[in-house]
Amino acid sequence: MNKKIISYLIVFLGIPAVVLLGNTVFSGVKYVWFMIAVSVLSTVPFVISFEKKEHSVTYLLLIAALTALSVMGRLIFVAVPAFKPVTAMVVITAVYFGPEAGFLTGAFSALLSNFYFGQGPWTAFQMAAWGLIGFVIGLMRNRLKQSRALLCVAGAVSGVVYSLVMDVWDAIFADGTVLWSRYVSFLATSAPFTVIYAVSTLVFLLLLEKPIGKKLQRIKDKYGI
Repeated sequence: MNKKIISYLIVFLGIPAVVLLGNTVFSGVKYVWFMIAVSVLSTVPFVISFEKKEHSVTYLLLIAALTALSVMGRLIFVAVPAFKPVTAMVVITAVYFGPEAGFLTGAFSALLSNFYFGQGPWTAFQMAAWGLIGFVIGLMRNRLKQSRALLCVAGAVSGVVYSLVMDVWDAIFADGTVLWSRYVSFLATSAPFTVIYAVSTLVFLLLLEKPIGKKLQRIKDKYGI
């Protein structure tokens, strides 16, 4: 089977299925196992990409550094609800290194930062949400590099998408099932936070994309990544 198809199946079917099963059928009771499963699955597309493109150790170090920056950014702004740079960092990673790196950075930003914020059934949802955002942005990276305005729009929309996905978790948390009316009520009550998160993603993109992007592009050109 084509490696790209395998990556797509894992990202768009495998991981969402694991997350939903873990929080509905199993009601998040053994959430650690589902976190491990999502973590392992998150690495597969990246490993396939790494093997295919023969990237250097420099590439791995860059992804690790970007993930660390994303985690630190979330920790630094812990006192400001919904105002976080994680989505912006995931978008930047995906734009400069592609969908697999974007997914890995998003997923592990959630996993690692939650050792401080607290692990739970919601972690797998956060991993999937940020990971999927990174993957989709990575697929659009060529167009986004050509238009800063389009990049900003994509970033703001990514902030909204993250909030919408996490509202699914909030709706499931009550009894392991998703009711449309309950989900809509969560959307309404969380609307202010959704707006703040979208705006914060846009702000961080405007502040960070150029300086970080220039350095990343310089490193990519220098090492032929």
